Amino acid sequence: MSWNDPNASSEAQRYVNPIPSRELIIGTINELGETTHQKLAKAFNIDDEDQIEALANRLKAMVRDGQITREGRPSRFRTVTKHDVVTGTVSAHAKGFGFVLLSDMPDLFLHEKQMRWVFNGDTVEAVGTSTDNRGRTEGRIVDVVERQQNQFIGTLAKDEDGYCVELGSPNNHQPITVTDDNVKAMDVKLGYPVKVDVIDWPNQHEFATGKITEVLSDDNDRELIIETTLLNYDIPFEFSAATLKQANDYKEPTEKDIKGRTDLRNMPLVTIDGEDARDFDDAVFAEKRSGGNYRVLVAIADVSNYVTPNSPLDKEAYERGTSVYFPHRVIPMLPEVLSNGLCSLNPDVDRMCMVADIKVSRAGKVTGYEFYPAVMNSQARLTYNQVNDYFNDPKDASIPKSLTGNAEVKKSVDTLHQLYDLLVKKREERHAMEFETVETYIKFNETGGIAAIVPRTRGDAHKLIEECMLLANTCAANFALKHELPVLYRNHDKPDGEKSMRIHEYAKNFGLSFPEESPTQADYQRIIEATKERPDAISIHSMLLRSMMQANYAPDNIGHFGLAYDEYSHFTSPIRRYPDLMLHRAIKAKVTNSQQPVMDFSLDGAGTQTSDTERRAEKASRYVESWLKCHYMKDHVGEDFEGVVTSVTSFGLFVTLTDLYIDGLVHISNVGDDYFVYDEKQQQLIGKDKGNLFGLGDLVKVKVAGVNMDLLQIDFDLKEKLKSSEMNQSKKGPAKKAPAKKNTRSKSKKS
Repeated sequence: MSWNDPNASSEAQRYVNPIPSRELIIGTINELGETTHQKLAKAFNIDDEDQIEALANRLKAMVRDGQITREGRPSRFRTVTKHDVVTGTVSAHAKGFGFVLLSDMPDLFLHEKQMRWVFNGDTVEAVGTSTDNRGRTEGRIVDVVERQQNQFIGTLAKDEDGYCVELGSPNNHQPITVTDDNVKAMDVKLGYPVKVDVIDWPNQHEFATGKITEVLSDDNDRELIIETTLLNYDIPFEFSAATLKQANDYKEPTEKDIKGRTDLRNMPLVTIDGEDARDFDDAVFAEKRSGGNYRVLVAIADVSNYVTPNSPLDKEAYERGTSVYFPHRVIPMLPEVLSNGLCSLNPDVDRMCMVADIKVSRAGKVTGYEFYPAVMNSQARLTYNQVNDYFNDPKDASIPKSLTGNAEVKKSVDTLHQLYDLLVKKREERHAMEFETVETYIKFNETGGIAAIVPRTRGDAHKLIEECMLLANTCAANFALKHELPVLYRNHDKPDGEKSMRIHEYAKNFGLSFPEESPTQADYQRIIEATKERPDAISIHSMLLRSMMQANYAPDNIGHFGLAYDEYSHFTSPIRRYPDLMLHRAIKAKVTNSQQPVMDFSLDGAGTQTSDTERRAEKASRYVESWLKCHYMKDHVGEDFEGVVTSVTSFGLFVTLTDLYIDGLVHISNVGDDYFVYDEKQQQLIGKDKGNLFGLGDLVKVKVAGVNMDLLQIDFDLKEKLKSSEMNQSKKGPAKKAPAKKNTRSKSKKS
């Protein structure tokens, strides 16, 4: 041994043929700078093959343990410094691996061993150690900075080591051990769902230990998955005592409370909402003016009157950011005494509101507006279905008398319908997008299981309310910009170049042009109009939607691409969205000559927080709906259904069942007896041997082959193609090899 190693004696005791210790290797790499295995061996005068191999293995172990990093071919090593440590959020996969999600660089891949330390959503410090053969940077967790949650819902199980609570995806890699005494004290049986608190967190050698705090055997499947999702997504669902006290201390408004407000209590304002709505944010009124012009009142609940800046109510609303909607359950942003009570524009009671009083010309152009605080008394709680029935037949006896029996309400609703026709023409002129997509809702039976999945219909009543809300939102944005108010705008950027190119290629299927970059709303609308009557319109429009950027909240306005507005904000739903509440406060302060509120957060911070909580709510809602649909399909394995191809990938076809609106995958190995290649430009799978072709919009019959509840994945077997979409007519004879751009996949095993 020809190196000076302070740990030489311990190395000699452990190994017959010792090599340099980790400490010496780190010191030597620091001296040499970035170096290779060969250069290190030379620096240590190692020429024995066994020692050279042992040095290579030690370097691999040091990379694994995050002491050094490895890059390139041949591998170059350098020591890890504090500048290499990054902070991110763990995203766990149902198969046991995971990622550290990073905002400003590629995510780090975490092997199963690294995932033993963490749960989904934990904030960690980590270092990149090496690059795997798929080009992913592998990570090592240095420290767990913050645990997302310390309470979980799972199922009690037992093995040779004792009892544990098995968690569902995405934490199915982390069972939590519990004691025999705890199980006995809670009188819980194997297989029962339970709530468990973590006592000791896991490490590389031991699972977490916990304590069962509640047995949930009386909850149905829907309630259980919602409770589990709330915990897994770190969504607050219980209000603090201080928040509830503040909310409960408020009383019905008195004459003293409404002093200084414009009195609209005799105005025939009405709410028009869904059948199952419980909180009413908005009320509307319209009247004709001289010259064929219109006056529109959009009255929005004055939440800012109750949720005062930096109060317990305000801090909790900011933390939640938005209400979260699950099938048959809402997690409100505000306590129900406000969201369904004092802030809700319920009929026949006085309510505080903020009003957008808007003048619209007979050409549908906004010619003026003003905002003011007011008091109102809704003269009718109407539903979309009732108003649609009225539009179809004003003499329909089922329509409530609060509409047909009140001449002023009836006149206002008629005027709103006329105004709607004008506003739709303006929408068309600015090429605002309106996609043909299907929104569904789930009907449940008495035990909480799915009884039916049905599409929501959008008639003129729904659309006219939407247009009124857009009017108010755009006027509010204009007012805020004009007066430089401290608010958040609702921004929607134009698509990026890569997504534009994909649509450019795809549009050729219809003989339509689409720019390779910087598309306009008119470019999108041209495809929407040209395809909206096709049987595969939903598939086509879903792909157009996927090409769009996500909308977000920010203090700087960039406009809304999808709606084709140069300036846009959210003003109309302060009961369920925090940015709307911020905008109300700022506008009210301006119109009442009051001081703008000084908040405990920055505008940039509020933009990030409200955008993040919106994403969180959307993901949680989608997860619950997907879980419920997968759970429902478990009872239909082996059954045949008709469906439409809604997405094409290199690994198969995604099919949406026409009667259930449930998605599943036909893996490429189950597509048919052919050798299929994926044409990304045409969004098709093309059979090279027999010319079979599958693409968007094809009508097919599938069999439910299986359901994976951890991955929330439904697998279909393709039985037959029932009808080809117009752009996917089967080719006669073998397909040419030229069109396929992607690598070929394995031939089907079907005979």
